[in-house]
Amino acid sequence: MSHYYSREQETEFRPFIFKAKASGLELEFNSAAGVFSKDELDFASKLLIENAEIKKGDSVLDLGCGIGIIGIFLKKLHPTLKITFSDVNQRALDLTSMNLKLHKMEAGIADSNIYEKIKGNFDVIVTNPPIAAGRETCFKIIEGAKEHLNKDGSLQLVARHNKGGRVLGEHMKEVFGNMTELVKSGGFRVYSSKN
Repeated sequence: MSHYYSREQETEFRPFIFKAKASGLELEFNSAAGVFSKDELDFASKLLIENAEIKKGDSVLDLGCGIGIIGIFLKKLHPTLKITFSDVNQRALDLTSMNLKLHKMEAGIADSNIYEKIKGNFDVIVTNPPIAAGRETCFKIIEGAKEHLNKDGSLQLVARHNKGGRVLGEHMKEVFGNMTELVKSGGFRVYSSKN
């Protein structure tokens, strides 16, 4: 059975459009079955979009980007960002590409299982990690971030605190030696560690 974190999807590809609101913006996105939160902007991703600590001109990796919703909102809010979108799910990457065209944006797209094919370093890595894929996968996201962040760069990760988030936050502190909670809301937190 395929999951949103599987490379290939078994369901028929029938794209549709939905609207999403965050930070006072309303944007349209192409979506389809076989991707994470296919019908709406999920609460955790919205929390990350609205609370990410980003500076002008930052290079950003949207890791496990799904349909590209986090990175596209961030680019709309901070037009000078250089964003790379990455996911293992081929359908998600096709939809990200469609959504970049829809919003007349140019960005890098990496077909990558976590950091497998990620080149270069970034100022910020944002992720709503696939908790359903298991703790080991989420730990790899945290550990690999250290090698893919510039000096003073940050990993910003959103998760439900009582459904694995607390453990991920603690692991971030172990790996980076620091971790702050940027926001707490609705049981979710945005955890941030600096390189």
